[in-house]
Amino acid sequence: ALLVSLFLLQGAAAYQFGGRLGVHNSARTLGGRSSCCKRLPWLRMQQYSTRSGSTASQVGDFSRASPFNDGRTAEDISREANKLIQEAFQLASETPPQVGIRRTVQAARAVLLTGSELLQNLQALGRAPTTEDVIAQAPATIRRLFELLGATYVKLGQFVASSPTLFPAEYVKEFQKCLDSTESVPFSQIKRIIEDDLKGDLSTFYSFVDEKPLASASIAQVHAAKLKTGEDVVIKVQKPGVGSLLKADLAFVSFSSKVLEFLNPEFKRLSLADIAADIRNIMLEELDFTKEAKNIEEFRGFLNSNRIAQVTCPRVYYQASGRRVLTMERFYGSPLVDLDAIRAYTESPETTLITALNTWMASVIGCSSFHADVHAGNLLVLRDGRIAFIDFGIVGKISPRTWQAVEEIAQGFSVSDYNLVAAALVRLGATTDNVNVPAFAADIQRIIERIERLDVEVAVSRSGDQVQAVMAAEEEEVTGTLLDLVAVGQEYGIKLPRDFGLLLKQTLYFDRYTKLLAPGLDPLQDDRIRSTMRDLAGQDVIDV
Repeated sequence: ALLVSLFLLQGAAAYQFGGRLGVHNSARTLGGRSSCCKRLPWLRMQQYSTRSGSTASQVGDFSRASPFNDGRTAEDISREANKLIQEAFQLASETPPQVGIRRTVQAARAVLLTGSELLQNLQALGRAPTTEDVIAQAPATIRRLFELLGATYVKLGQFVASSPTLFPAEYVKEFQKCLDSTESVPFSQIKRIIEDDLKGDLSTFYSFVDEKPLASASIAQVHAAKLKTGEDVVIKVQKPGVGSLLKADLAFVSFSSKVLEFLNPEFKRLSLADIAADIRNIMLEELDFTKEAKNIEEFRGFLNSNRIAQVTCPRVYYQASGRRVLTMERFYGSPLVDLDAIRAYTESPETTLITALNTWMASVIGCSSFHADVHAGNLLVLRDGRIAFIDFGIVGKISPRTWQAVEEIAQGFSVSDYNLVAAALVRLGATTDNVNVPAFAADIQRIIERIERLDVEVAVSRSGDQVQAVMAAEEEEVTGTLLDLVAVGQEYGIKLPRDFGLLLKQTLYFDRYTKLLAPGLDPLQDDRIRSTMRDLAGQDVIDV
């Protein structure tokens, strides 16, 4: 249907443009006007406006005609439509038929299920639903649709949840619930992928592999194992078919964004296609586990060059790793928020927290990328007291403009100068409005003070030697606080870039950990953290 529409648009534009496009070479006239004008009134109006004193060539010059009333000429529309058609054919040719058929069936099922659930929810109101009722149900309905559509859309949902500077608040909050826990794949398939990627029998690399996965997500699942050389490891294995599925889905999402921009150029102002392209690049990188291995090694190199001995990350075993298989050192410890377990591993949970925070802040400047997902499950306190950063699938990179603002913000927080913080955010948001900086600074200070008043509760669950700990409402509170800051910025005409939002979200995670591990600590006044902020502002080597 989309292709047919594009063909019709392209044909209409080419027809109006006459022989210049080599599509319609004869220009028949009727009563002094091109016959096509009887079919398209918008073009006839253009001719009347140039009729007085015009030549025949001027009357036939349709380059200024704009069927969408958006300033584009017929030539522009035809050129854009042709380009979209070519991309559509390329997309179709690159998508394996079995993937296309499977996704069509899955999409139809998902739409029917979510549509049925939406109808039931609206019927439960006991009255005729209004437009406002449907709009209120939209975030939950779309989130449910994404979950049913599988890996690609679950990842898209997580991207929405982690990008409050890009998406509406109600969608960001709803997509926090987007579940990335799926049924595991039978071990026989996992074994086949490992042997295919490593080009050898399983027994060549491992003396033992637990067939029951430790965890299963949309893209990969993780198994405990032991190398032939005796080391305890975990194997992250990409699920079968995920690669072709993601590539096909993301290509369609990227193409659809371009179609929307074609139909409504206003979307170009929102950089819709650019955002879709960024999402596509970010998610496709997750398919190549060598990228995650590179992120781990860069962080390890940063730790070594700064002689940070109290922090570690998993060792990658390259002889048993590839694009779809990642074998890493297995750590034994507890999540950073499991206070009872941490007290058994270290005498000072507060010192442990400050070491983790300073190390992460130092990595923002000292490493080519920073860990961009420091929730409770990705920071461990090991049995020997060291801190381990794990799961480097999501990392952030700071642009020069954002880094300059971060330096100024760090300097402002180190001396509690909120006017300096506000001024830096104004420059970062690249607003053209005249911002009342003192008022903006006062609003920021109110948000910071509210953060300091929040309480934290922790839920710990144990299964064998596996320990999971999460802070109650952790994600909701962190995201809610970030949305508040984004909303305040928008009130002053400031739109913050995504990389800054990603950076700020990790900082808010650490604020939650401070509430738990060191409730009496004021990070903005503590000399151990203030010195790190000053070093960040001066880009010095940081002693953690």
